[in-house]
Amino acid sequence: MKTKNKNSDVKDRKAQKEIQDIEIKERLRHIKNKILVMSGKGGVGKSSVAAYLSVALAKRGYKVGLMDVDLHGPSIPRLLGLKGRLEPGRHAGKVQPVKYLPNMEVISIEVFAGENKDMATIWRGPLKIGAIRQFISDIEWMDLDYLIIDSPPGTGDEPLTVAQTIPEAKALIVTTPQEISLADVRKSINFCRELKMNILGLVENMSGLKCPHCGKIIDIFKTRGGALTAEKENLKLLATLPFELEVVKEGDVGDISLLDNEELLITQEFNNMVNEITKITQKDTSPVGQDHKRVLQAG
Repeated sequence: MKTKNKNSDVKDRKAQKEIQDIEIKERLRHIKNKILVMSGKGGVGKSSVAAYLSVALAKRGYKVGLMDVDLHGPSIPRLLGLKGRLEPGRHAGKVQPVKYLPNMEVISIEVFAGENKDMATIWRGPLKIGAIRQFISDIEWMDLDYLIIDSPPGTGDEPLTVAQTIPEAKALIVTTPQEISLADVRKSINFCRELKMNILGLVENMSGLKCPHCGKIIDIFKTRGGALTAEKENLKLLATLPFELEVVKEGDVGDISLLDNEELLITQEFNNMVNEITKITQKDTSPVGQDHKRVLQAG
């Protein structure tokens, strides 16, 4: 009797997975570009890059989804100062992502946590894999020009699940200039190549600090580490983003309005990076919304 029940449970799980596979494929069909922001090392500003990239694209009129799959240390809701709550979807068992801008939606495990933002997520691999798949199958995303996926550091369950679930995703790899970071980034590059994941390019973050007194650039870590790695690995260096104190201040209070301050060097460099990314993905990225100005004003 127990064997029959066990066999029945296995069949049920298999059937549920097959249904979910179909739902995932259908949802991905309505997303033009999928970009996995990743790094082999923590503390390189990967989540900030993912958040700023999503907002920058949305402000250009693209329809953007931001999916935070860092299940143990989600940063996206805090970086954005996200206050919204999940709402029931149009279909049973589905939910709508949180609206950040009229043309930008966000999902993160921290949104599900409600008021208890400091709750620890103590999950093993299968639960994490299931949650990431649900972020696609059970979330009623709008038709998107870009889905930006913020992954935790390393090459574990989360980036692997994204690579297997979204095989057409492209990687944006973030590093800082020093060798201790670049060593782990090379593992990320090899991870992508082993899984046949296309790499959009590298982003060197925290690349020097502009002195507020004399205006000279202070190389806090090293110089040209990202450029040399990109050259050696035959990859495109998409940006060298300077260390900017405003990023730290605004990140702590959920404000990323520095994207509107074009006098800042980081804003200039970041906009150049967004130009490069849209150029690379140009064939799929004409904004869905026709009234570009109205979208920006509403945000």
